[in-house]
Amino acid sequence: MERREFIKSSAIAAAGLTILPTGSLFASTAATKVRLGYIGVGARGMSHISEGLLRDDVEIVAICDTQEHSLKICREYIAKKGHAPVKEYTGGLDAYKKLLDHKDIDAVIIATPWQFHHSQAIDAMKAGKYVGCEVIAGLTVEDHWDIVHTSEKTGMPYMTLENVCYRRDVMAALNMARQDLFGEIVHLEGGYQHNLRGVLFNDGKGGYGNTGVEYGPKALSEAQWRTQFNIDVDGDIYPTHGAGPCMHYANINAGNRFTNLVSFSSKARGLGAYIEELSPGHPNAKINYKNGDVTTTMINCANGETVMLSHDTHLPRPYSLGFRVQGTKGLWMDVNQSVYIDHKSKEDDSWEPAKVWFEKYDHPLWKKYDKLAQGAGHGGMDWFVFNAFIESVKNKRQTPIDVYDSVTMSVITPLSTKSLKQGNASVEFPDFTKGKWKDRKSTFALDDSGF
Repeated sequence: MERREFIKSSAIAAAGLTILPTGSLFASTAATKVRLGYIGVGARGMSHISEGLLRDDVEIVAICDTQEHSLKICREYIAKKGHAPVKEYTGGLDAYKKLLDHKDIDAVIIATPWQFHHSQAIDAMKAGKYVGCEVIAGLTVEDHWDIVHTSEKTGMPYMTLENVCYRRDVMAALNMARQDLFGEIVHLEGGYQHNLRGVLFNDGKGGYGNTGVEYGPKALSEAQWRTQFNIDVDGDIYPTHGAGPCMHYANINAGNRFTNLVSFSSKARGLGAYIEELSPGHPNAKINYKNGDVTTTMINCANGETVMLSHDTHLPRPYSLGFRVQGTKGLWMDVNQSVYIDHKSKEDDSWEPAKVWFEKYDHPLWKKYDKLAQGAGHGGMDWFVFNAFIESVKNKRQTPIDVYDSVTMSVITPLSTKSLKQGNASVEFPDFTKGKWKDRKSTFALDDSGF
C-alpha cells in the first residue's frame, strides 16, 4: 500500500470522538496535515523528526533545542530530505515557549531531558497543543497530578510515546491474551534490561552511545544529563518499557488498577567497574552511584494480579525486556523466547518457540501495516507509536495511550524511590482516574482508528 493511500484510508476509517472529562476537543473532520513542533531534537527527537519527514500528512513547522550541535544535525537532515528549512528556536531553557506561541502548530513532540517534561507539557497543553512526550512525565507524584489536572482542564490529550507497547511480539502476546490463550492473567513481568553503559558515558567526540568514561558537559547526547539521575536517584528511573505493555495485559485503568508497590535495589557497582576497566584510576569510577544496578519493583493489582518490573542497565548483559505473561492456561517468557499453553503445546511441560505462536497470532495491526513500519526505529514500533499520535491529532480524538495511562506507568519512578527511602515499604498507588477505572473499557489496539 502506498503511504498516501494509507493516510487517506486511515482518515476515512477513523470513527468516534473521545473527550476528556472536563474538556472539549474539536470537530471530528480529519485535517489534511498535522502541524508539528518539536521540543528537543537530540538523539530521540531526531528519530521522531525522521518519522515526521516520511509522512505526507505531517508538516514540521518548528524545532527547538538549546544546543546548536543538535539543531545543526537536524537542520542538515531536513535539508537532505528535500524539505524547506523550518523555524528554529534556541537560547535559554524558556525558548520552547516561543514555539508554543505558534497558532499554526497543532501538536508538539517533547524529547528533552526528563527534568523538563513536566513544565513543557503543561505549557503546551495550556497553549492548546496535543502533547506527545517521551518518558518520563515528571519527577514527583505531584508533577503527575499536575499533568492530569491540566489535561482535564484544557481538554488537550497527553500521550507518553511508549513505543514498546507496539512491539510486535508484545502485541502478538496481547492478541493471545485477548483470545484467552493464557487463560485468566495471574502474573506479569517486564522491565528495562539493557546494557546502557555506553549511553551513560562517552568520550564527547563521537555520536550517540559512543564508548567512553565521561558524562555531563564533557559528553554528548544522553550522557550529558541522564547519567546524573543514576548518581542522584535510587529507584526505577525508567519503568515504562515494562509497565506500559503489562498495563494492557492486565486492563489497568480499564476495569483494573495498580493498588500499591514495593521496591528493592541492589548495590551499585556496575558503572564504577565499567569506568575502571576502560580508564583505571579515573575519578568517575569512584563516584557514589545511588541507583542500584538492579532495581526490582513488585506491584499489586485490584483484581489480584501481581506485576514485577526490573530496571537493569548498568551491568554487562544481552538486551531483553524480560516480559512474562502468565495465566491459568499458560505463559509467554521473553527471556527464553518461548510459549507454553496447557494441552495445546506439542508436549506437556515442554517449551515451544514463541515465534511459532506469534506467527499464528500476529496482531492484526502488524499484519496490516507491516510494510509501512519497515525501516522505522526499534524494529518498526517507532512507526506505530508515532502514527498513533498523529492519527489522534489529525482526527481530533483521544490518544490510545491517554493521560491516565501515561502518568500511571510513569509515576512508578517517584513511588519506587519513596519505597526504597522508607526501607522497602509498601507505597499506595495514586488513582489518577478518581474511580473511573471501574467503568472504563480498554480500547488500545482493538482496531486501526488511531491504534
